[in-house]
Amino acid sequence: MGTFTTLTDEAKIALDTLADRTSALVSPSLRLGVTGLSRAGKTVFITALVHNLVHGGRLPLFQAQKSGRIARAYLEEQPDDAVPRFQYEDHLKALIEERIWPDSTRAISELRLTIEYESASMWNRMFSGGRLSVDIVDYPGEWLLDLPLLGKSYAEFSRDSFELAQLESHRDLAVNWFKVSDGADANADADEMTAQRLAKSFTEYLKAGKADERALSTLPPGRFLMPGDLDGSPALTFAPLPALEKGKLRPGSLAAMMERRYEAYKTHVVKPFFREHIARLDRQIVLVDAMQAMNAGPSAVADLERALTEILSCFRPGSTNFLTGLVQRRISRILVAATKADHLHHESHDRLQAIVRRLVDRAVSRADFSGASVDVLAMAAVRTTREATVTQGKETLPVIVGTPLKGETIDGEKFDGQTETAIFPGDLPTRPDSIFELPESVSEDPAIRFVRFRPPRLEKTAEGLTLSLPHIRLDRALQFLIGDRLA
Repeated sequence: MGTFTTLTDEAKIALDTLADRTSALVSPSLRLGVTGLSRAGKTVFITALVHNLVHGGRLPLFQAQKSGRIARAYLEEQPDDAVPRFQYEDHLKALIEERIWPDSTRAISELRLTIEYESASMWNRMFSGGRLSVDIVDYPGEWLLDLPLLGKSYAEFSRDSFELAQLESHRDLAVNWFKVSDGADANADADEMTAQRLAKSFTEYLKAGKADERALSTLPPGRFLMPGDLDGSPALTFAPLPALEKGKLRPGSLAAMMERRYEAYKTHVVKPFFREHIARLDRQIVLVDAMQAMNAGPSAVADLERALTEILSCFRPGSTNFLTGLVQRRISRILVAATKADHLHHESHDRLQAIVRRLVDRAVSRADFSGASVDVLAMAAVRTTREATVTQGKETLPVIVGTPLKGETIDGEKFDGQTETAIFPGDLPTRPDSIFELPESVSEDPAIRFVRFRPPRLEKTAEGLTLSLPHIRLDRALQFLIGDRLA
């Protein structure tokens, strides 16, 4: 982690941690990071988590809820005034009333959920009721992929970017960027219009990799895909240059301008993000849309593995004691969750979980996770389907039943967004390593038939009460992430 920070950065992190710990003596809190690459379901996860806790949802594996020890859960004003609020109410309305998926995470946001509970310990119950504020920090996983840039010079960044773009899965997407780059003279005088052309072609290449049919994951710098209020700024108007000569770049040259802007990006964008947010987390969940990558093929799967390795290497895992915890913050629990388990029959959930575990094996083996608990889970924060069976001849097939989004297709059939349909999703491979392998025949049927479904209509009780959002294993995720703090 030393390549990410300087001694000055570490001093600021220690002061921030001390301030947080001092405040927590009066009002106990826990900072939960929620991240994942685009369309992994971060917004839906947070909305479903809050809705189920606030409305007493069905969470049988969440021990504090199951045992009836949670008195109430409610939203409070968040502690960080400079961070946008997670728009829970708007996202909930989209899910429940409009039955559409809420807008994806485009920037960092935060929400404070406070849980009042009765301790499971009789000794603790003698003194006072328990109270825990969970500060949920939502941020794009693409931004995490920028953190390794802190340890790279501009020349190294340029070399690595061109090497990545030469991979078979990237090469055809980068044709125009290669052409524009080849026409630029790194040693020529700095020119704003040339810089803009290079940055534009580089950004278009990165965005092309996010299309559904490619589903690529390793596409830094992350803010080029989600610029927010930095759109058009010099800090985002740079690009890698090919074949840079070793040594100091000529002052006033195009390469020198690009290097200066790259360093500004690291200083003003990447470092504050790490220091003010990532270094302050206590728990972390990483959401993974593995099925989208599998649909796109082995190259996308390999790229997802590469991205997860880089993402998990960015955290500060471990444990602290009372004294070190005053100035040090470590992520003691990390959950990697495969989302959209409701798109598969439950018979394939264990296979999906095994596949994601295989995807994070390299990261766990490379990084030092001593003192931290790491787990993998297949889940759906909002369950959009139910299970059934259909008979074809003498064969009985397990199917899922839901309403596909308008425009989704399977075998040439286009859905209208209104009709409920039974779909046989197929079987995931029993051998996780097979997802990295090309099929034996291009005509071979895909392992799964993946379509997107509309959010469900909420069920009602016999008394007419509307139930909370249905899910698959959201309760297990909650138990792992915060259950010990409610004991």
